[in-house]
Amino acid sequence: MSSVRNHVQLIGHLGADPEVKTTTNGKTFVNIRLATTERYKNAKNEWQEETQWHNITFWDQLATRAKDNLTKGSMILVQGKLINRTYDDAQGQKKYIYEVRPTTWMLLDKKSSETVPNNNTATNLDDDIPF
Repeated sequence: MSSVRNHVQLIGHLGADPEVKTTTNGKTFVNIRLATTERYKNAKNEWQEETQWHNITFWDQLATRAKDNLTKGSMILVQGKLINRTYDDAQGQKKYIYEVRPTTWMLLDKKSSETVPNNNTATNLDDDIPF
């Protein structure tokens, strides 16, 4: 079935400043922890909040943009795919890691959006109005 795919979209806040790391091959990547909070009413009709923490790993140009523009508390939209990896810890126990590998992201902070470079060029639409 060609319409089945791995796609994740999250909107949340960074729990800490981005963590910049380098692989043994010299490739740079950036890790962040993204908090998403959901509000709902329970069976007693009381409001509840549930926060989930998501591991996000940026690579290549996305990592550079994340490193240069994100800080603790930034609100972002992330789109990408869910990746799972396993490894054995020091005690030989198998550990599972689930993370989002973004294909795109956008800074949603109103106050910070002015500082993020924008590649779109603005045009003066008033020049095209004939009156």
